[in-house]
Amino acid sequence: MSPIPLSRIPVDDEIKRAVLAAIDSRHYILGPECRAFEAELAGYVGVRHAVLTSSGTAALWMGFRALGVKAGDEILVPAHTAFPTVEAICAADATPVFVDVDPWYTLDPVDAATKITPRTVGIVPVHLYGQPADLAGVRDLVSRFGLWMVEDCCQAHGAAWDGRRVGSFGRAAAFSFYPSKNLTVMGDGGALVTDDEEIAARGRRFRDHGRTSKDLHVELGFNLRFNEIQAAVGRVLLGRLDAMNERRRALAGRYAERLAGLPIVLPAERQRARHVYHLYVVRAPRRAELARVLGERGIQTGVHYPVPTHRQPAVERFAPPPLPETERLADEILTLPLSAGHTDTEIDEVAGAVRAFFRA
Repeated sequence: MSPIPLSRIPVDDEIKRAVLAAIDSRHYILGPECRAFEAELAGYVGVRHAVLTSSGTAALWMGFRALGVKAGDEILVPAHTAFPTVEAICAADATPVFVDVDPWYTLDPVDAATKITPRTVGIVPVHLYGQPADLAGVRDLVSRFGLWMVEDCCQAHGAAWDGRRVGSFGRAAAFSFYPSKNLTVMGDGGALVTDDEEIAARGRRFRDHGRTSKDLHVELGFNLRFNEIQAAVGRVLLGRLDAMNERRRALAGRYAERLAGLPIVLPAERQRARHVYHLYVVRAPRRAELARVLGERGIQTGVHYPVPTHRQPAVERFAPPPLPETERLADEILTLPLSAGHTDTEIDEVAGAVRAFFRA
């Protein structure tokens, strides 16, 4: 059996032609390809502005800065997320307040409500693994307590809540284009999206040393710019995103059929949501042994994430409380191979190997 990777990135002649055309244009940073990608991405998400930047982390940081976050401000964030979500809050000088997760592995609004203080300014629902967070519950908190919402959509390109795409619900949202994401640019990259003109304008300044013109710096920023070559790739793949997401959903359904009846918890799509299966994450007993056996058969797996963010040494100064559901997840979850580039046969081989493990 040939090795089965966790994710398979699309590379074909159309993408190569787009890259060569971008090179031949002699525009390399924030040129016409970037502007076109920003307009197309904003239109796809359903917002007025998209600001390309160097990563999803940078996009989150720019959003927090544009909202005026300052030292002492508290921001609610699920502990079960990739560490950059928390890192961006800390980089903006704010304090992360860690929230446990619900049965769909996203921020639990009930737990979040118990952690709101007079210092709480915002909330960051993370649409983890491609599953939209409980946006009804989050929006209720935003309304009741006068908070802002910044969506972390870094794993949820094209996911939707009540038929409306994520990234269009908060004051701003962040996307990542890392190679394994549903929408990639063949490297690092990200985007801040918003309907707010001022947030977009500040985001553009922050990504380019705080400049409003070549030699005028009105605030402090960084070099967080985007390039034409990756924008060209992003434009090609944005045009395929819905089809690629449908393929992911079909493969997730195939897994569900073939893994039914085993002593593992399969991912489920919550009501009102459209899951785009950035990752196919199961909860399994004997996880380490299962991962080892699959690895011996050439099947790559992962754990997203083995150390919860609130237990990371970098944030221990915030004295986070125990979060039982997050901590249970960290001990049980296992990511199986899934991407738009996988074949039905590969999914069947993985499922067959999992079934054989539990029936041995």
